[in-house]
Amino acid sequence: MTLSDPSLRRRDLATLGAAAVALPLVALAAGTAGPASAVPAAPPAAPARPGGRLRLRRDGSGLGGALDVPLTADPQVAARGAVLRTAEQHTDRFALLGVTWAAGTGRVRVRVRGVGGAWGPWRDVAALRDLPDRDTAEGRRTRAGTEPLWVGDSDGVQVEVTGAVQRPVLTLVDPGHDPRDVAAPPGLAARPKRRRSLRPRIRSRRAWGAKERWATGRPKRVATVEQVHVHHTATGNDYRRRDVPRILRAIYRYHTRTLGWSDVGYNYFVDRFGRIWAGRRGADGDRDTRGAHTLGFNHTSVGIAVLGSYQEVAPTPKVVAGVAKVAAWKLRKYRRDPLATTPVLSRGSDRFPKGTVVTLPVIDGHRDTNETACPGELLYAALPEIRLRTAARIRRSRR
Repeated sequence: MTLSDPSLRRRDLATLGAAAVALPLVALAAGTAGPASAVPAAPPAAPARPGGRLRLRRDGSGLGGALDVPLTADPQVAARGAVLRTAEQHTDRFALLGVTWAAGTGRVRVRVRGVGGAWGPWRDVAALRDLPDRDTAEGRRTRAGTEPLWVGDSDGVQVEVTGAVQRPVLTLVDPGHDPRDVAAPPGLAARPKRRRSLRPRIRSRRAWGAKERWATGRPKRVATVEQVHVHHTATGNDYRRRDVPRILRAIYRYHTRTLGWSDVGYNYFVDRFGRIWAGRRGADGDRDTRGAHTLGFNHTSVGIAVLGSYQEVAPTPKVVAGVAKVAAWKLRKYRRDPLATTPVLSRGSDRFPKGTVVTLPVIDGHRDTNETACPGELLYAALPEIRLRTAARIRRSRR
């Protein structure tokens, strides 16, 4: 990899150069003929070199840190369809990771070591499908790769990348521990006094510690909201209440500093306890800003991401209620029927070409617009209940 890659920021170059040396490869096998084809795919991993350790670049505020580290200095290795596996690598503490690359497609697996614990099993990392539209500045500069994966506090990592990818980079994020994470969060907006208002209580960006200097440009408002897109973050479901601000800070860092987006992609988050959190700028108030969550369909929608993975775990009633609260608030404002379908214009997704008019549910799952399993089988199965709850809230507000 050349350190002139424009997707990496100049201030990280020295750190990246050191990290490239500290992250040796132990598996390198091409799927086609070539010098590496004689090497067996995925042999037993060798231990990291004695004393080797990836050190994160600490934030100036003293809270948290991150590192973007290239996995190989040879941009042609993975381009031959190789299997690339790193050694077990000791690291500073981190809690979220992701892998991005300049071009191509690939599959990523990782395993981590909990702080002071043992190495865990290999696990797949979901491909990045929650994306900005291609006709935006964010969409033009985003890297391919994986969704951010929350792994909890860890101090070791091993990565395997399979496929034709160019210049893969591993990102490690430590969101830090802030005493305010376990206290009553600041910036909790009270419900409006108007009896018929549907605006729910929303924990502000300040409540989870968003570094506003990371957000760039001016948020672009949408002219209308035709749909609510429901997502999941494809991460663990065993997080604690006090973990949520840390998870949001880590996702925010990955979206803005690694992917180069202007802000966190989702308009709102709902945690497994049913609490609603402001995501992209504008969510604290009544501004409806264009998100970066549903490729081709961000321009007339709101994106709600549920923290967790719902492929095999059902959402709790509190999750269903939280999503319905946000959906009712937004859809009533624009006089949309949550039980209906609506024709929407695609700006270009991996399912619907640009200019295609598609009839979709007013409240849909991410998989309805893009080639993805999001929001997970069981959250997707809960959408009929979410629609009914949303309709009931709107109906009650009109009495």
